[in-house]
Amino acid sequence: MQVYYVYILTNIHHTVFYTGMTNDLENRVFLHKVKYNRGFTSKYNCTKLVYHEEYPNALDAIYREKQLKKYLRKWKIDLITKMNPGWNDLSEGWYDSRQFESFRVSSRG
Repeated sequence: MQVYYVYILTNIHHTVFYTGMTNDLENRVFLHKVKYNRGFTSKYNCTKLVYHEEYPNALDAIYREKQLKKYLRKWKIDLITKMNPGWNDLSEGWYDSRQFESFRVSSRG
């Protein structure tokens, strides 16, 4: 069964939030961490996964992503704090440092 995720990333200071949707959370977060795409998360160093939800289909996940993007900052902070009171990086331990080094070497081309 396919699972879809809605997630929120932040930077180390928790000053900026990025909300996204994917069907491969581990890979997508990795791409944010290595700054694979030049964009918002790369520019503001949003590499810390602080929140995520699962959905059984893409339409529900897309709907929820759009809903969260409209949330006021305070609502997002409350939502994150409820699920993750310590604001820990929920992807901690997902990756091995060799994965990052391997990616850096292969992307030099």
